[in-house]
Amino acid sequence: MAKYESGVKQIASPISKVYAKLSDLNNLEALKTKLDDPRMAEIMKEKLPEEKLAEIREKLDSMQFDRDSVSIDVPPVGVVAIRIIEREEDKCIKFESTNSPIGFKLWIQVLPTSDTSCKMKLTIDAAVNMFIKAMVDKPLKEGVEKLADMLAMIPYA
Repeated sequence: MAKYESGVKQIASPISKVYAKLSDLNNLEALKTKLDDPRMAEIMKEKLPEEKLAEIREKLDSMQFDRDSVSIDVPPVGVVAIRIIEREEDKCIKFESTNSPIGFKLWIQVLPTSDTSCKMKLTIDAAVNMFIKAMVDKPLKEGVEKLADMLAMIPYA
C-alpha cells in the first residue's frame, strides 16, 4: 500500500456545511451546472487557467452520482467508481474503489478552525506493488492535490 496526502486546504465555510455537502455525493452533481454560471466561471478563471477549466468541465460531464457513489469515465481505463463506506459526522468521510484497476481507499478529513471556517485534507491509500508504483506515484500525488483543490473551491454556503 502507498499513501498519498494532500496539503491542508482552508475552506471559508462552517464544518457542518462542508460535511453535509461532501457526505451526500448527489450534492456534487450540482457542480456540473455551477461551472456554467457566469459568476462561478469568473471565480474559477481567477484560480485556474482556461485549459484546466475545460478539462474539469469534460471530467464532470462524464461523472455519474448518487448519494453514496460516484463514477467517472477515465480513458483508457474505463469507468472508475468509488463509494462511501463510512461517515463520521463533521469529521471524516471514507471511500473505497469499487471498479478500478488499482484498489484504493480515500478519506476526506475536515476539522473546524472557527465557527465559520474549517480545514480539509485528503488521503489516498492505494494498493500498488513496487513495479506499478514507479508509474503511478507522480499521477497519484498530483491527483490527490488536484482533487483537494477542487473540493476546496466548491461553494458550501
